[in-house]
Amino acid sequence: MDANKRPENMERITTPELAKAFIDEQVAAVRAQVGDKKVLLALSGGVDSSVVAALLVKAIGKQLVCVHVNHGLMRKGESEDVIRIFRDEMDANLVYVDATDRFLNLLEGVSDPEKKRKIIGKEFIEVFADEARKLDGVEFLAQGTIYPDILESVKQAEGKKAVKSHHNVGGLPEDLKFELVEPVKLLFKDEVRVVGEALGLPHAMVYRQPFPGPGLGVRCLGAITRDRLHALREADAILREEFDICGLSEKVWQYFIAVPDIKSVGVKDESRYEGWPAIIRAVNTTDAMSATIEEIPYAVLHKITDRITHEVEGINRVLLDLTPKPIGTIEWE
Repeated sequence: MDANKRPENMERITTPELAKAFIDEQVAAVRAQVGDKKVLLALSGGVDSSVVAALLVKAIGKQLVCVHVNHGLMRKGESEDVIRIFRDEMDANLVYVDATDRFLNLLEGVSDPEKKRKIIGKEFIEVFADEARKLDGVEFLAQGTIYPDILESVKQAEGKKAVKSHHNVGGLPEDLKFELVEPVKLLFKDEVRVVGEALGLPHAMVYRQPFPGPGLGVRCLGAITRDRLHALREADAILREEFDICGLSEKVWQYFIAVPDIKSVGVKDESRYEGWPAIIRAVNTTDAMSATIEEIPYAVLHKITDRITHEVEGINRVLLDLTPKPIGTIEWE
């Protein structure tokens, strides 16, 4: 049986009892796979990697080394939050790596979304390899791969193109030196959350806003530049702050800003002002395979627009994406 194919008779995990059974099964499988070796975990701080971290701590304890890589494509304050939650509050064995320049230098001038994803994925593995050389007995790489990642990275039928490759699926280099540990790879996002709560993770962490592995790299559309990346990060922080204030953060599954590499003419201080547009996307879904658009009150949109255009240098327009999935993917790239 294909290890990357979900069995047709696999029951969806919807209750704490089913989650506990899944956890027990995966704990036993991880222990059998890993033995007494060490495991590196790609810990982004998102839902998937956090659940994997909790599951692996339960299975192998201090054999797990969590590695958080700041690739310069994180949301505002995100790396700081990861350090605070996992190292300070959860007492995890956490290694922090600031690889901002390393990633952004490699991505300079690259506009093709698939090339960006593969560069980010390959560099992630290289960073982990560097960290592994500093440790004894590391033979495994854990990842928060989930089933939609696999489904969107392979051809579903003859003649159909893959939707996109994910850094933890299609982007992995062929000469990968680690054996992969992916305990939730056959689960959908809603199932991962049920498992996370059964593992005792805080509700706020389990229902944290989803964030793609390539981070803002697939929201800074086209070739990434540091000034546009900075504008994107600041605009996204404003969107998240305003969604928190009005209660939409608890209602919307995923919301973010995308900033394309195009400029339009605007007016600022009575002078011509060329700037990028900030595109708001807010969607709801249960399995990430389809998504509907969440309606945002106009008063909220006006406030977000006013703040972004006045507080973020380089952005002079705010647009709203109303496209469901399908036909649009949740991310723009």
